[in-house]
Amino acid sequence: MKRIMINKDLCSACLNCYMACMAEHNKNGKSVFDVDLEDIENEGRNYITIDKEGKPVPIFCRHCDEPECVNTCMSGAMTKDKKTGIVSYNKEKCASCFMCVMSCPYGVLKPDSKSKTVVVKCDMCDGREIPRCVENCPTGAIYLEEVDC
Repeated sequence: MKRIMINKDLCSACLNCYMACMAEHNKNGKSVFDVDLEDIENEGRNYITIDKEGKPVPIFCRHCDEPECVNTCMSGAMTKDKKTGIVSYNKEKCASCFMCVMSCPYGVLKPDSKSKTVVVKCDMCDGREIPRCVENCPTGAIYLEEVDC
């Protein structure tokens, strides 16, 4: 399976990964020019934080080997595909208990900003060979790597 990897030393905090994610999941079109930054429905599934040394660090869903979000999900909304390794979210099954959000060791899962009932989570740009965040990282700080599950 392919997993998004991070080399934080190469991150310049340009936010291209965040904007690309927003564009990929935007209901109004896939271009960054279609993203309305004032619309709270436009949310990235990743973010950049600053470490204790003041350096930027990209934070992404790791699609963990043993995902705590799946282990704590009581409704079955979070599942892991054993073949692809992708941890998926089904909003139709979600009970909005947010146990997955609380259990994520990377702090990347969050409730949506509009309704606060849906979990916002990386889907590896379902259907794309290369996720938009990876494709749009100008420094190579975010890359895909084949890993064994």
